[in-house]
Amino acid sequence: MILDTNALSAFVDGDRGVGEVLRFQRRAAIPVIVLGEFRYGIAESRHRATYEAWLRDELMHFEILPVTEETTVNYAELRVELRRSGKPIPANDAWIAALALQHRLPVLSRDQHFDVIPKLERIGW
Repeated sequence: MILDTNALSAFVDGDRGVGEVLRFQRRAAIPVIVLGEFRYGIAESRHRATYEAWLRDELMHFEILPVTEETTVNYAELRVELRRSGKPIPANDAWIAALALQHRLPVLSRDQHFDVIPKLERIGW
C-alpha cells in the first residue's frame, strides 16, 4: 500500500483509522514525492521537532519508492489519458498514482480524484 501525503500526516498525528488499515498491510510504502511534500509541510510547523523526530525514528519502517525512468513513462501516459478524458488530477498525485500502478499497490487516500484512474485501487479510512 502507498500512502499519500494526507494519509501520512494523519498516521503521524495518530489517526486510528489509518493505523487500522496499515496494520493489515504486508507492504507500506511512501513515494519520494510524498516524503518531499511532508517535509515541506513540516518545515515551518510549530511541531516541526516532533515530526522530524518521528521521521528519524519511524521512517525506516516504510519502503521509500523512488521515481525511475519507468515511472516517468507511466506518469506521462497517465497525465495524457486523464487530460484527454477531461479528468486531470494534481501533478504530484499523478506521480503517486504512477508509482502505485508501477508497483501494483493500492493508494491509501481520502482524495476521490484517484478513483478516475483505471486499474488503480484507492483505499480510504
